[in-house]
Amino acid sequence: MLKFKRPAGTSRGILNTKKTYILKIEENGKKGYGECNLFKGLSRDDKPDYEEKLKWLIKNIDRPINEQIDYLKNYSSIIFGIEQAMASLKAKNPFILYPSEFTKGLQGIPINGLVWMGHKEFMKEQIDQKIKEGFKVIKLKIGAINFEDEIDLLRYIRQNFSDKDLEIRVDANGAFAPETALEKLKRLSEFNIHSIEQPIGQGQMEEMARLCQTSPIPIALDEELIGYNHLFDKENFLKTIKPQYIILKPALHGGFIGADTWIEAAGKTQTDWWITSALESNIGLNALAQYTFIKNIKRPQGLGTGMLYTNNFKSPLYISQGQLFFKQDKSFMLPKAFS
Repeated sequence: MLKFKRPAGTSRGILNTKKTYILKIEENGKKGYGECNLFKGLSRDDKPDYEEKLKWLIKNIDRPINEQIDYLKNYSSIIFGIEQAMASLKAKNPFILYPSEFTKGLQGIPINGLVWMGHKEFMKEQIDQKIKEGFKVIKLKIGAINFEDEIDLLRYIRQNFSDKDLEIRVDANGAFAPETALEKLKRLSEFNIHSIEQPIGQGQMEEMARLCQTSPIPIALDEELIGYNHLFDKENFLKTIKPQYIILKPALHGGFIGADTWIEAAGKTQTDWWITSALESNIGLNALAQYTFIKNIKRPQGLGTGMLYTNNFKSPLYISQGQLFFKQDKSFMLPKAFS
């Protein structure tokens, strides 16, 4: 059980802890590690039989991975975990899955600084801290406090930083009602917002398509992507809704293989994208960061959540001046139960 350093506020409520599953595979003295990052209340695989599927995977660990993925196609976070574990097992170093300039410590990954929901002064405190830490992009989770207070926070930022100095992203997590969403988007647009994630709840395709065409702020979809497994369906989805951006979370969107097909579909429909973590521990975040780096990324990513927990696995990952780095001379430290 991962424990947050301080309660994390979202439009779905307050998070104090997060359950996750660590998968370890051993073969001929080698070990591989992966994280099955179940996101309760959001993941499509948040089902009563989740642990039964994990037990099936353990019993069938010697099957070809394509058979495992086919059987687990509706359990994205388990696919995410087995992909990591298999890549880890095959690697020279179990925690360097995708060698690159990132894992050599030579380049970082630009990321956004995340500002969690909370009372107005708490959010202002976080904003000041992120700017002090050197972030050039900040992302505010909105939709849980009074909208006028959120407007005041954005006004506070823009009174001190132009959009050339600081990029603002906001994430509504589906908090806006369809009938008032456009009005709120117009208000938000006064502050030169880069994009807004999921302004209305998922599953309202006609309303979302209409918003994507009329919003003065580019719309990025993430929860809306859950449940699409095939390239053809993903292309049709993007052609129908026409979002400006999609945000990929492999733990929710079919693992790395699912993210790959979303990237392919995005390329065919001229849709831009970036990758975001889904509250993984440092085991999952490490694999996700390495995967992200090799994808020829064009903009800051959402990979800054590894520092949220009091009991996270010690790792080579660290953040400096708004970038995520891998310190090559530092190792993962796992509890005896996992090593």
